Amino acid sequence: MWRKGLYSVLATTVILSACGNEQETSVETGPIDTEQESEEQTGQETEVVEEEILLPYQTPFTGERVANEANMRPIIATINNHPAARPQSGLGSADVVYEMLAEGDVTRFLALYQSELPEKIGPVRSARDYFIEIALGLDAFYIAHGYSPEAQSMLFSGVIDNINGMQYDGTLFKRSSTRKAPHNSYISGENVKLGAEKVGASLLYQKKVAYTYYEEEEIVNTGLLVNKIEVKYSRNDQFNSSYTYNEDAKTYSRQSGNIETIDDLTNEPIALSNIIVMEMDHSIIDSVGRREINITSGGKAYVFQHGYMREVLWENRDGLLTAIEANGSEVKLVPGQTWVHFVPSYPGIESFVTYTE
Repeated sequence: MWRKGLYSVLATTVILSACGNEQETSVETGPIDTEQESEEQTGQETEVVEEEILLPYQTPFTGERVANEANMRPIIATINNHPAARPQSGLGSADVVYEMLAEGDVTRFLALYQSELPEKIGPVRSARDYFIEIALGLDAFYIAHGYSPEAQSMLFSGVIDNINGMQYDGTLFKRSSTRKAPHNSYISGENVKLGAEKVGASLLYQKKVAYTYYEEEEIVNTGLLVNKIEVKYSRNDQFNSSYTYNEDAKTYSRQSGNIETIDDLTNEPIALSNIIVMEMDHSIIDSVGRREINITSGGKAYVFQHGYMREVLWENRDGLLTAIEANGSEVKLVPGQTWVHFVPSYPGIESFVTYTE
């Protein structure tokens, strides 16, 4: 949802008129009623002018206008996307959600929190090496519960500040009694902060990275008019996504397995301002079906915003996966939440993404 972030400032101008203490006398009319004259003047004394003033700062990953500069380090959590883990908690508070294949047809989310930290995040799931690479490029504090062998080696070597449910199960990470493992591990926003303290990690925003955003009056609709989008990872519809553009709200709703994606904390549907699909090389690296995803080489991408679609490129610019125009400039995003899909370069982005007017 695009929250404009404008102050309404009420400017009041008061015009004071001085009245003498002495009565003036007219031969024809007699004394002037100074009390009545004062009331008539008072009715014209106050002029109210209302004007909108743009807030001075933008949040780095949503572009929303705020009064105070963002100072929290990005936090990235691996979120379970198995049907048994839905609806997830905290998705509505995420600035950006990355969705990609883990193994088989199963996708997982990386939820990036920076402008706000929800009271509950999860279900939290295990790490992969390319999850860590994304978090590392953003200098994020990384949260997961479990790991692949490659991810375990990276985490134990200390390449990134992190906490993991394998070490803090039952303390920082809590199990829900209403769901079955491994779909029931959650962490609170407060425990994220406590976890950072435990491992000596700063949560101050130091590596300044951000997307580029439109101001409201700048938005120009270009490309192909598109109302419905589908991202299909497999024949299993449980891990396929569809998006519908709402012209009135100017946001996209999301469905997975034909069920609307909501935040379990608020019971509110996800409302997206931008959807980006990036084509990346994928390869299977073990008998379990785990993958390696190339997040550095760049490639083809689709951008959906304001009800329009256009084909662009993507690059990894100092760790930030960025949509790029043909002239090399960054694609401007509409302020609000962004959802980013990674799809395999074989058989190609056209095979995974369909769209209709």
